[in-house]
Amino acid sequence: MGIDCTLFKSSKFLPPLFVFLHLFFVSASGFGSMAPISAAFGPDGFFCAIDASGKQEVICWGKNSSSLSLSSSSSASIFSVDIPAMAALSGGEGFLCGILANTSQAYCWGSINPGIDLVPLVFRTTAYSHIAAGKSHVCAIRGSYYSDSDSGPVDCWDISRDSNNNTLSSKQSSLFYNQSIASLVFKRVVSGEGFSCAELRDGGILCWGPNSTNLDVSNVSENFIVLAAGSDAVCGISESSGEVKCWGNADSFAGLPTSAGYVTLTAGARHFCGIRFDTHEMNCWGSMNASSIPKNTGFMAIASSDRSICGIREDNLVLDCWFSHSPEAPPGYDPPLELCSPGLCAPGPCREGEFSFNASILNEPDLRSLCVRKDLNICSRCGVNCSDGFFLSSPCTHNSDRICTACSLCQNSSCWDICGVQSSPQTKQKHWHQLRSILLIIGASVAGLVLVLLGWCLHPRVIASKKDATKKQHKSELESGTETDSCAPLAPLCPGIAQIFRLSELKDATNGFKEFNELGRGRYGFVYKAVLADGQQVAVKRANAATIIHTNSRDFEMELDILCKIRHCNIVNLLGYCSEMGERLLVYEYMPHGTLYDHLHGGLSPLNWTLRLKIAMQAARGLEYLHKELMPPVVHRNVKTSNILLDSHWGARIADFGLITSNDDDISGDLTSDVYDFGIVLLEIISGRKACDRDYTPSSIVEWAVPLIKQGKAAAIIDRYAALPRNVEPLLKLADIAELAVRGNPSERPMISDIASWLEQIVKDGLIL
Repeated sequence: MGIDCTLFKSSKFLPPLFVFLHLFFVSASGFGSMAPISAAFGPDGFFCAIDASGKQEVICWGKNSSSLSLSSSSSASIFSVDIPAMAALSGGEGFLCGILANTSQAYCWGSINPGIDLVPLVFRTTAYSHIAAGKSHVCAIRGSYYSDSDSGPVDCWDISRDSNNNTLSSKQSSLFYNQSIASLVFKRVVSGEGFSCAELRDGGILCWGPNSTNLDVSNVSENFIVLAAGSDAVCGISESSGEVKCWGNADSFAGLPTSAGYVTLTAGARHFCGIRFDTHEMNCWGSMNASSIPKNTGFMAIASSDRSICGIREDNLVLDCWFSHSPEAPPGYDPPLELCSPGLCAPGPCREGEFSFNASILNEPDLRSLCVRKDLNICSRCGVNCSDGFFLSSPCTHNSDRICTACSLCQNSSCWDICGVQSSPQTKQKHWHQLRSILLIIGASVAGLVLVLLGWCLHPRVIASKKDATKKQHKSELESGTETDSCAPLAPLCPGIAQIFRLSELKDATNGFKEFNELGRGRYGFVYKAVLADGQQVAVKRANAATIIHTNSRDFEMELDILCKIRHCNIVNLLGYCSEMGERLLVYEYMPHGTLYDHLHGGLSPLNWTLRLKIAMQAARGLEYLHKELMPPVVHRNVKTSNILLDSHWGARIADFGLITSNDDDISGDLTSDVYDFGIVLLEIISGRKACDRDYTPSSIVEWAVPLIKQGKAAAIIDRYAALPRNVEPLLKLADIAELAVRGNPSERPMISDIASWLEQIVKDGLIL
């Protein structure tokens, strides 16, 4: 059952709620914290994160100026070594540690010889539930990571460098392990420079190590939902009040927040940052320059080194990094384009105030979970408010966070107060002018209708002949494609004519591939809106690191050869490419009206039925071109509403295909898969429902719609949020076509050319008007 977030509309923090927010995991990392993203400190610092592939693999990246052993295939400085799948990460100075996803054993690696496990042999077979890396030591709590028990005794070991600073080594620690803590049971641990602190199972905090006396935590007896340690300070979030409390060097937590509540913390060398409870925005305090931290952006997890901060954005799980100090600081970290885990995988159901992160929102057909086991969940805290300029359009449910929508899309009284619509005299005046204009238009329309009726009565023959001429012209336009496609003739582009772009000009055109230029993402990578030097708007598709690593130069050339041959008015056509400095960039036509998914499900302007039928027909034409007119045929294999784009004339264009030709003698199975996926698109167009929506039962649109269509009740699936047309017969025909396309037996599915012909006939008949 979903969480009713309407209980938490107030922006004021509600301390009692933290009674329910005992965390399964910590979504931030500094010295000692455990998270899905973490940072190694010092001159050889680097970041690592657990990616969102469902395999819990680890990706690492370093500074732009780093001399580490890195792969040269990506501008993001990705580590070239294989790191085992991880359940959690924690960073020290020049090294990172984690808990292995499959065995709960500890594993540590560094910037020097990153392929060597730095865990001492005596501890390598021990299972741990929690791990914390300090500047030069590590402490870990014994116990299985995925077990119900979250407490146990602690082990500690040192990690040191040789005199030449060329080798990292480890040994069991004497400074950080003694008889005074040997018999104690801890719940969680953090480590800093010369100290470790842990929360006792029965409450309170205990610190040990040579620098622990500087923290003065001897009188702390309460419980905390998260702890984070910097070089010389510790901060925690009180379980009872949600208040952030800190101990140690006061300069490291100067400006400690008192008004907003937080759900997680991270620490730099001498600063702290937290994700706010209400909006999921990030705030920082201590010795740092916070001017570069993004505003009005929510985060799921954050990590900080001594000079930079990286976070995983809540809207799309994209990595984002920025400086934590002055602009004169050394070069920062350029993160890879992979999506990263929003939290740590843990057993058991989510608790009140949390939601289980649903992998389906990532829009990846092959991804069902973000965890290596199906019984694991990533439980994230619900946001209860939205940032300035946004309003709460959907509350938090059991598998989805609250949805915030831009105030520019506020269209009714439910969001006027939040967006300040009613309180603005200018806005009221604007609405009055709009209403007056509408009334004038209605009045003029009525008067015009009277004149038309009068003229019709007086001159029936003239009107009839004009209607005849209009029908002939309409039919001619349909047959030529000018009316339905709005397509100009397409000049040949390839081979040898595709424009070659320089990396520098595409970087300038996209403002450095920044998130505010991002249009979306697909299997290949991320897509950015770009404005070239001559003012032309284009879309730039940038390959992610995984694509680059798994696609050699020959494969890229083959893909270019295929894409250069594809030219059609219902296809997003290639304009050029860039293959420079290890980057793979494709430049396409820009589609200003976004995706069909955005208009059906994403809050953009709704589509009328005439336009929906036209889009369905044109998308079918695009697929027909791929299947029938290209030799060898191109099988899309990823047909969905987010891959149907709308051009400046609202024409439908098929996108996101490449390296997908089939040279097999029998490719009918592949072609019918495209037909099946297109049938789902048709069902979405008719019903307005998503292909898979867990807020409904059944969640599958096929399982819900097909039985109704077969029972002759197709009218029941028509989108109730769109005004019904005068004649629903074309929509019923559309439903019948969709039912044929999604039949379980591929041999019973029609060819895409048949579907295109049927849809064209429906559009030609024009009975929807």
